[in-house]
Amino acid sequence: MQNISLEKLKKVHFIGIGGISMSALAEILITKGIFVSGSDAKESELTVRLVSLGAKIIYGQSAENITSDIDLIVYTAAIHSDNPELLAAQSLNIPTMVRADFLGLIMKEYKNAINIAGTHGKTTTTSMVSHILMEGNCDPTILVGGIIPSIGGNLRIGHSENFVNESCEYTNSFLSFFPTTAVILNVEEDHLDFFKDIDDIRNSFKKFAMLVPDHGYVIINSDIDKPEYFTSDLSCHVVTFGSDPEKSDYSAENIEYNEKGCCHYTLLKHGKKITEIQLSVPGLHNVYNSLAAAVVGFSMNLSIDVIKNGLFSYTGTNRRFQYKGEVNGITIIDDYAHHPDEIAATLKTAENYPHKELWVILQPHTYSRLKALFDRFVEALSSVPHLILADIYAARETDTLGMSSELLAEELKKHGTDVHYFSDFKSIEEFVKNNCVHGDLLITMGAGNVVNIGEDLLVK
Repeated sequence: MQNISLEKLKKVHFIGIGGISMSALAEILITKGIFVSGSDAKESELTVRLVSLGAKIIYGQSAENITSDIDLIVYTAAIHSDNPELLAAQSLNIPTMVRADFLGLIMKEYKNAINIAGTHGKTTTTSMVSHILMEGNCDPTILVGGIIPSIGGNLRIGHSENFVNESCEYTNSFLSFFPTTAVILNVEEDHLDFFKDIDDIRNSFKKFAMLVPDHGYVIINSDIDKPEYFTSDLSCHVVTFGSDPEKSDYSAENIEYNEKGCCHYTLLKHGKKITEIQLSVPGLHNVYNSLAAAVVGFSMNLSIDVIKNGLFSYTGTNRRFQYKGEVNGITIIDDYAHHPDEIAATLKTAENYPHKELWVILQPHTYSRLKALFDRFVEALSSVPHLILADIYAARETDTLGMSSELLAEELKKHGTDVHYFSDFKSIEEFVKNNCVHGDLLITMGAGNVVNIGEDLLVK
């Protein structure tokens, strides 16, 4: 990381300022009195907000956007080296910094930096931790990868020494951070367009844990394969949570579901009851997300009541088993699940949610993920009562791997799955109208724009 002091910055330019994380970093700077400019492809709610706060936004990227009075250029990993604004910065000898490094620079300003990492559950657990800290009047600054209704977005700017951040492993971004508390929820195969294999991924998470200073905490799921691999060389505090009370510092028992699939459980410490927890979000997986969040609260010496109330007050994040509405008696839920483990967790949640028949519309996310985890997708989806597949959401990729939703549908049919493939959303919507009936549950699932299908059905 370059030797750049946040206090000395007067003007910072963001290339790709409209992204959910970049716009949040820009807003943090604005509150510190730093002039912010930036460029992006088109106007959005996020860029409009930044303009209202005093930022200068340019739509379209060109060398003319870069002036010699800029102290620093921040850019996302998606920006290529031949970007005209990056080239202009180089010609003017203006320092440049990738987004993850800049987030690390901001994080260094906080005494207590809580970083939540894991293949799944990061957004939800970060949101749970945020609710606990807000309940405890800890006034945290929060940066999360989803929209939390209680803070009106993905960013909350506090005025304390507490920073809560969702930390993604992709491209090893989280290795640029400075956690005093590192939470590791799970470590599974994903992002295999960047990582070589599961061992490569585990190695990155181990490096992440090693970033924590001696006085800090690593909070790790004991259900992870060989958790000691990540913790054996650490000199900081290590606290475990998980399903087995014999190998976990914190665990849960007597798990029960209410009529909406939300869990109530007994919280155990070293196998002994300490309190009862009621969650307001559905799904067994959220029991373990809440355990991790509770441990963060305990590490900060927050009371049991604060932790209980904080967890109960969390009612969900956009696109995480989010109730969207009803149409003709059909309940529509939207969920971000795009990895086989996430899909399995969402389907398990649906089992405990009221419905007659379950319908799932899945939009696979990236060719590389479907190719690398094809058999696991088949395993996770084969038991879906009624499955509808949309085309793959390419995101950052192009189709060079010979993967398609049609291939997935063909394989699932061999397993007896009631699966239907359509190449466009309009056809999917018509199929749903003709086949779903009053009392059915319809889940739109994926990290792309599949959410549009449910929203369209609700307004038609």
